Amino acid sequence: MLEIKIIYKKSKYFKYKIYFYDKIDYKICGEYMEHPLIIFISAVGVALFINLILKRFALPTILGYIFSGVIINYAFMIQSNTKISLEHVAEFGIVFLMFTIGLEFSIRHLKSMKKEVFLYGFLQVFLTGIIFATILNQLLSFEIKSAIVVGFALSLSSTAIVLKILNERGEMHSGYGRISVGILIFQDLAVIPILLMISIFVNKDQSISELLVYTMISAVIVFFIIFVAGRFFIDKFLDFVISSNSEEIFLITILFLVISSSMIAHSFGFSYSLGAFLAGMTIAETKFRYRVEADLTPFRDILLGVFFVSIGLQIDLVVGYENILEIIMWVIAVMGLKFLILFIILSLFNQKRTALKSSLALFEIGEFSLAIFALARNSNLIDNRLEQILILSVVISMIISPFVLKNIKNIADKFFSEPEFNITNIDNSGYKDHIIICGYGDLGKSLANKFKQFSLLYIIVEHDSALVEEAKKDNHPVILANAAQKEVLQSLNIEDSLAVMVAISNAKKLRLICENISSFDSNINSIVKVNNDSHESIIKDLKINHIVNQSKEMTKLLMEEAVKCKIG
Repeated sequence: MLEIKIIYKKSKYFKYKIYFYDKIDYKICGEYMEHPLIIFISAVGVALFINLILKRFALPTILGYIFSGVIINYAFMIQSNTKISLEHVAEFGIVFLMFTIGLEFSIRHLKSMKKEVFLYGFLQVFLTGIIFATILNQLLSFEIKSAIVVGFALSLSSTAIVLKILNERGEMHSGYGRISVGILIFQDLAVIPILLMISIFVNKDQSISELLVYTMISAVIVFFIIFVAGRFFIDKFLDFVISSNSEEIFLITILFLVISSSMIAHSFGFSYSLGAFLAGMTIAETKFRYRVEADLTPFRDILLGVFFVSIGLQIDLVVGYENILEIIMWVIAVMGLKFLILFIILSLFNQKRTALKSSLALFEIGEFSLAIFALARNSNLIDNRLEQILILSVVISMIISPFVLKNIKNIADKFFSEPEFNITNIDNSGYKDHIIICGYGDLGKSLANKFKQFSLLYIIVEHDSALVEEAKKDNHPVILANAAQKEVLQSLNIEDSLAVMVAISNAKKLRLICENISSFDSNINSIVKVNNDSHESIIKDLKINHIVNQSKEMTKLLMEEAVKCKIG
């Protein structure tokens, strides 16, 4: 027999809950509906429906996942133990995201980003954490230990949101993208000492020195197991796996390496994501990097969706309704102050436009803050009400962030014009019979060095300020500009050039630059390097004179070498 039970509860507002249950099978039915798989499937269905609507208005899917989490939470009245189960699954969305970031940043790459990671990152986390902690302690009367933990948790930004949108927009290696990624990497590393602080504040059995020594030893062991030992082991192991000629076995192997690396890091007291990041850096040094990245991208995106659903599950609308003004004040104060601190720090070392875009990218509160707040509450450093206010502040800031990131160029244009014609030590007005190099990556550097060696007239166009600085140090003629803009190539007298050489790897930017070159009426001698057949098909319909397919050219060279060996 099915009954409907309506409960009225008087409060500052009117609310009611309706429970459907069968007198005999209520317990069985309740347990069934609380099953994480049922909740997960329902959340996916709701998220699919909401995201289809959001996509029509060009809104980010992140919002759909968060809203679906809120809806599912109140539809199922989910218990805390079920939420915890889903959060464990969702955490692996961040794990796989950090793994793919590690694939992008080998040790060589990380060394080239030491300024962004260790200088900008340290200054941002340390100064923001100290300023927030001081304000909380002095103005809001937080106990000093609570102020420090909450202050440093608020200094963190959202790795999941920022990197997802930077990836989608192809801006990971842009000037502000590079700075944002560097700071995010340091923030993820900073989670370790923040969690250690909580242990120090509540631990009465061990001294601070013992905890610090233990953490240092653990860090060395984790780094050695995952990265140092992994570098000697991983290449041969993956070669052995590849010999099976099974895509399924290869994929299972990668999943095993990611999850086991995460578990190793976690078993020594560090975050799962740190282990995944180190595993990614290890594989980045091998020849399997791109294949692994392509295979794992679908898993990463699906699990990131689950992660954002889990954030929606944590939202308590009752606390939000009763403390809405306080939450809004927290969001405005934290995001505003965080932006100001970031902008001041980055303006000391970068152009103000780049500093502005980087600050806007990182002024939200990050997902790792949620884990820190939960641990702080369990350790009695903050109470339940404050935790809910902080969680809602994090969620609102994460909802705001995608809108800002999607429109970051338009926002920056209102304050600082794009430095497209920031020409350094070059009078390009008289350029004729010259070569224009678009991009100063590895190929662009090689071309520039060769042209310089043979005293040819050339100029480099590069949109990444860090690479522009590198070109300046190498004494190459370079401008900080976007080769996808027609005015830029016009200013470089493209119609009087011997050749335009495009030496970039990003498919989206490649298409835009080639469209720009094709837009000129005269017959421009254009030479474009593409990585593979897929990239070649992207620009095949354009007026490009010479397309050099790296994959095909390598095949020809290998065939020639094989024939030479056979004849010899």
